[in-house]
Amino acid sequence: MNQLPITQVLPDLKKVMNEHTAAILIAEPGAGKTTAVPLALLEEPWLAGQTILMLEPRRLAARSAAGYMASTLGESAGGTVGYRMRMDTRVGKNTRIVVVTEGVLTRMLQSDPSLGDVGLIIFDEFHERSLHADLGLALALEAQSVLREDLRILIMSATIDGGRVSALLGGAPVISCPGRTFPVETVYAPDAGTDAPEQAAAAAVRRALAEQPGDVLVFLPGEREIRRTEQALAAGSLPPDIRLRPLYGQLPQEEQDAAVAPAVAGERKVVLATSIAETSLTIEGVRTVIDTGLRRTQVFSPRTGMPRLTTVPVSKASADQRRGRAGRTAPGVCYRLWSREAHGRLPDGNAPEIMETDLAQLALELALWGVREPGALAWLDPPPAAPYAQATALLRQLGALDAGGAITPHGRRMAALGAHPRIAHMLLRAEALAAAPLAARLAALLQERDLLRGPAAQDSDLTLRVESLLLFERSGASFGADPAALRAVQRESRAFLAQLAAAPGEVPLDSSASGLLLSFAYPDRIGQKRGDGAFLLSGGRGAAMRGGQPLARSPYIVAAGVDDRAGQSRIMLAAALSEPDLLKHHADSLLEEREVYWDAESGSVRARRVTRLGALVLKETTHERASAEETESVLLNVIAEQGLGLLPWDKGTEQLRQRMAFMHSLRADWPDMSDTALTDTLGEWLAPYLQGMRNLRDLQRVKLAQALENMLDWNSRQMLSNEAPTHITVPSGSRIPLDYSSPGAPVLAVRLQEMFGRADTPRIGGGKVPVLLHLLSPARRPMQITADLASFWKTTYFEVKKDLKGRYPKHYWPDDPLQAAPTSRTRPLK
Repeated sequence: MNQLPITQVLPDLKKVMNEHTAAILIAEPGAGKTTAVPLALLEEPWLAGQTILMLEPRRLAARSAAGYMASTLGESAGGTVGYRMRMDTRVGKNTRIVVVTEGVLTRMLQSDPSLGDVGLIIFDEFHERSLHADLGLALALEAQSVLREDLRILIMSATIDGGRVSALLGGAPVISCPGRTFPVETVYAPDAGTDAPEQAAAAAVRRALAEQPGDVLVFLPGEREIRRTEQALAAGSLPPDIRLRPLYGQLPQEEQDAAVAPAVAGERKVVLATSIAETSLTIEGVRTVIDTGLRRTQVFSPRTGMPRLTTVPVSKASADQRRGRAGRTAPGVCYRLWSREAHGRLPDGNAPEIMETDLAQLALELALWGVREPGALAWLDPPPAAPYAQATALLRQLGALDAGGAITPHGRRMAALGAHPRIAHMLLRAEALAAAPLAARLAALLQERDLLRGPAAQDSDLTLRVESLLLFERSGASFGADPAALRAVQRESRAFLAQLAAAPGEVPLDSSASGLLLSFAYPDRIGQKRGDGAFLLSGGRGAAMRGGQPLARSPYIVAAGVDDRAGQSRIMLAAALSEPDLLKHHADSLLEEREVYWDAESGSVRARRVTRLGALVLKETTHERASAEETESVLLNVIAEQGLGLLPWDKGTEQLRQRMAFMHSLRADWPDMSDTALTDTLGEWLAPYLQGMRNLRDLQRVKLAQALENMLDWNSRQMLSNEAPTHITVPSGSRIPLDYSSPGAPVLAVRLQEMFGRADTPRIGGGKVPVLLHLLSPARRPMQITADLASFWKTTYFEVKKDLKGRYPKHYWPDDPLQAAPTSRTRPLK
């Protein structure tokens, strides 16, 4: 331990922890902080025999850290040093250092907010910013502030903004420590392009085995890529001394331990790992790191209320952490399967989990703590508002919160289970139905990796997984399923049953109740068939599964696994739900209502009585005729949505609207005739004329001109007639209609000969607005457009006359148009 870099800062750390109740230790990789710091602080006077809790983000790291510390004391885990995690605990009466995983810390704080026997909480690898780490720190800070002023908090990290964390902890001191790493050569590769990551990784492994000594650690985004890389390498006849070791979170503990343990003498090890190997762990013998530069993360979509599993590039900080794994025990090499230019485009750090994930469990924990608004606690990054609102809405739907946001007794029982609120609610509902054994198996199946392999895994039916599990439990057979995954699910389901204190009883032979139990967990994802493989979910979202499978033809399903996509979500796992079960067990959520609506197919107002579950219409019956008020409301809404074109606009009505628009352009107190204004005021000017009308045909009988005119009082109607006349009488005696389609410039289209003898331009709008004259040829083609008739007679007329005289020689084209007789004929009458 004396050789560890952390040793040089331990005196400063002890001094700071003696004088302050919070501190930040930034120690580079390889410094030895995880295992040295708890032991160094164990006998400090301020601890006074109390316990140290150290939070580790991953189970494997927690077991490894506890085991190593215990070994330095000549003990095994469970003595002075122990650990607590779900389904695995090693503590004894003399345990003083307890390494815990994140959910365990939350449960301990909720059970005893004062943490009476704890003197120090260490948050290790805090830069990973998991949801439970942020929650645990927020709860611990409030416990320290309100109940335990003497409680110490230590944040440890390799790559975190010490200033931000210090500010959160009230200006806590920051101590920095260099790491102990050997030189690592970085080799960049050309971008893989369309190559799958496992193909590029397999090629890089062969290269590394040929070029470098020691063991190889390969970072891949997930289990699927690990298995494919394993297959690609095994198929290529590796040297006999090479051992492939997968390493990911859902792997059985013994296989994880085999991946971390030193290679057997005379053999080399290739560890195929997810981000689980990024921090905390030192895998003995690794001299080479191969990094695909990818990680898999679950991003929550507030738009749909569904998670989306996505593969994204790692951050620069993560890439550096991975690279450092090659230099823990000796000089090494890191092969990055991307270019130097691509590296420059990587984000600096990963987004905190609290900003991306489903917040339902966080919201339930805060409600149990007594907090209704997250802002009441101190956060490095507060929960985003939209996902948090979605989470509380789900909790109300599950009965965990009351209308005011306070936790209910049912919510307390859900929180005590420590599972996701959906799973916890399903388990409790199943317990009441004496179906806990099946629910426990479903809960385990939903939390573990898929049991099925090969083509069978393409089937979305979760009941197939249940039946495979039951077959394995009865006979040990694992046809088409992964035995390791079966064993993991079996262990997890037993743990759920133990939490419920339910006797296992007979193994249920019938998996048909799976859909019902899932519907308790996912009431917003009950799906109603609307095509082969296509379903409308009760939450209002469309989702689809691969067609052709029997489940795709079910009238109702429950979508337990859904991958959110831009257009339509993809159903990964689901089970059929019978309509009788749906109606019986979700009766409290059913909404029966009388509905008056617009039937687009018939173009009419209809009334019906419907039974709904969220967005789903489960039953529909015709009802009595809609009332006049209801019909009027629907018609007004349809016109507002589809446009004023549904109304009977003829030439006269259009001109009336345009004349009123012309007056509005002159006087602001006149009604606005724009589409927007008329649509916004439909209830005022149109509603009285919809009496007795129910369909599109009826709308064609609306007295539209009368409705528009009734927007004006008597004086305004007189003003409209005088200042915006429908026609103007021209010198020939003809009564010509005005075109008001452009309110700012009404047009009078008249043959030139009919204007002979008139010196000035006609004006309207109380003499304020000259009409725009379109002077036409005998064939009614525009020859001149002018708003100044006097100027036209003096100048342009004589040029126009020459042209007209050539085209229409039989017509009358006088030299002096002001003295000539106007005519609508070829020549004026004598």
